[in-house]
Amino acid sequence: MVINQWGIKSAAAVLALALLTSGVSEGKAESAAAVTATATSAVPAKTTILLDDVELPFDSPPIIVKGVTFVPFRTIGEALGLQKVVWDEKTQTVTAEGIKQGKAVKLSMKIGSGTAVVNGANVKLPAAPMMRSNRVLIPLSFFSTQFGAQVGWSQSTNTVTIKSPQKAMHLRTFYALSSFAERDLVNSANSVAYGWSRIDRDGNFTLEGSEYRVPEPNGDVTPQSLVSDAADKSIKPYLMVYSLDGQNELTTMMGSETLRANSINGITKAISDYGFGGVVLDFEGLGFQMDKVEQQKLLNNYVKQLKDALPQDAALSLVVHAPNSAYQGYDYKTLASLADDLVLMAYKYNPSGTASQVPNPNNKVNEAIQMALKAGVPKSKLLLGIDLSAETPQSIDDKLGLAKRYQLKGAALWRLGLYSKYSPDMIPAINKSVIKE
Repeated sequence: MVINQWGIKSAAAVLALALLTSGVSEGKAESAAAVTATATSAVPAKTTILLDDVELPFDSPPIIVKGVTFVPFRTIGEALGLQKVVWDEKTQTVTAEGIKQGKAVKLSMKIGSGTAVVNGANVKLPAAPMMRSNRVLIPLSFFSTQFGAQVGWSQSTNTVTIKSPQKAMHLRTFYALSSFAERDLVNSANSVAYGWSRIDRDGNFTLEGSEYRVPEPNGDVTPQSLVSDAADKSIKPYLMVYSLDGQNELTTMMGSETLRANSINGITKAISDYGFGGVVLDFEGLGFQMDKVEQQKLLNNYVKQLKDALPQDAALSLVVHAPNSAYQGYDYKTLASLADDLVLMAYKYNPSGTASQVPNPNNKVNEAIQMALKAGVPKSKLLLGIDLSAETPQSIDDKLGLAKRYQLKGAALWRLGLYSKYSPDMIPAINKSVIKE
């Protein structure tokens, strides 16, 4: 934003603009003398809004008036995942509805009025909402805290920080061979995928192998009891089928009528034998070595055939590489139309060999989500995949915050056995940000 965009020409107007937009802390304003000394050369500093440590862009810049930060109503309302965000032009009133600590909150504010209505009660505002450049601007801190967000301000960096409130969403976890010690954490999820099968190097479906196999019983705990216990608690158990196209084994299987039919028969039989409620296809590495369009067609065809063969009540989910990865063999729109949901692998952005607990860059994760949504995946079908080995208790809320910001179906956490491996604070950090719906 520059001064001449506001049509400012007089020295008095320059002074007024500086007073309105200078980066001052809540409840404190610079003296008129200090502003006057710099008014002829000062350009208002940009006010940055960080939501869960990731910048929240606005189509109209935030401004600060007498220590109160104003932001566009719709942008902040939608970013906080509110159930209702409405502007009534006739009455010049904004209305928002959401949840705070499990209780419904309805808030309305009128342009020019210093009083808000919260759940039917009048509440004094720090400043009245205003209209600027055809945008409704509302007091950020007051609005956000009504819905359970925490708001802070750094004068040195001209930055507003917002921590979104805890949100209920669909949470999926994964059970691998080394997950036994954390099996009780299945109770904190809505669904669990058991990584007990794969497509082997010859293109054959198998429940046996060194990496992915049905585990041996451990006392009274059997594979069947793990699955049935989850189902009895209304936690949907999935069979996860893993394959990596490292030696073209996945391409070989999908391109062979015989191998394709054998794998689909094997999957449906395993679902019946163990009582799974669905299948998660974790088919990785497509579109890197071979033509991406051909790979997309092969996968689309396979998923269609599998879907037709599954029991009517069995769910179908796919784990897919992110659109901003090196693997381009995924037709996101078609896959989303066939599956109940997609798990977006928005990780592995760090260089190969990077040590554990080096968080994936927030900007790449943010970009991946935006690209997937733009490609045609409904947000109600998108689960943000998060690799717990790469994240820390300080970074996990960044990733979960993005899932909340875009109102995704939920998050898929890889995997049991990693939740507290690197830090005992990881589980509390997750629970502070999200809980299962």
